[in-house]
Amino acid sequence: MATAAIPQAAPAVLPRHVAIIMDGNGRWAAARRLPRAMGHRAGVEAVRSVTRAARAMGIEALTLYAFSSENWRRPAEEIGGLMKLLKLFIRNDLAELVREDVRLRVLGDYRRFPEDVVALIDDALARTVDNRGPILAIALNYGAQAELVAAAQSLAARAAAGALDPMAIDAEAIDAELETHDLPPLDLLIRTSGEQRLSNFLLWQAAYAELLFVDTLWPDFDAEALAAAVEAFGRRQRRYGGL
Repeated sequence: MATAAIPQAAPAVLPRHVAIIMDGNGRWAAARRLPRAMGHRAGVEAVRSVTRAARAMGIEALTLYAFSSENWRRPAEEIGGLMKLLKLFIRNDLAELVREDVRLRVLGDYRRFPEDVVALIDDALARTVDNRGPILAIALNYGAQAELVAAAQSLAARAAAGALDPMAIDAEAIDAELETHDLPPLDLLIRTSGEQRLSNFLLWQAAYAELLFVDTLWPDFDAEALAAAVEAFGRRQRRYGGL
């Protein structure tokens, strides 16, 4: 299949940081009478397409919700398949990320994953840590509520130790404790598959982000779909509470 041309967004309206809740792999497979695993495999191809498109468009940071802290409730066989796909993605795509100067980031407690997966992630992070190009952040065993709890605990511990005045805790102090503290502010959050909820993803960061819910199932979300989402973002007026 030929690769679709990637429309270029106008720099004046280009979001710096885009996050995507990649939803719909199972329904994509079910509609084709395929095993769910085939939907996840097709979803990995969508990840490749979208990450390349984001780089071509000049988006500074792309955050993908790959495995939530709630996904452990899924059948063990499906979780095992997702781990295999994650390993395959790292092995097949790391060289491209290094070559394209992409800095890989992981949000969440990925150390709960199997040791071989953790080792691959650690190696990928180490090999891209000095890159200065766009950021690709993957949320793995991530939950926004747990992130906020950890931030509150860290600030409370510093206050209890006398290192921080409790009255000095403001939005900036909390933001600095979050796992996204070194990423640009979130501009656009997309969820595929028609669902309209955040599912414990970047709850704090999404406070002033533009939200876009699309019916497209994740495996069918491609470069053109991303360009359409960015175009929709550019048509919105962001007032941040003002007029």
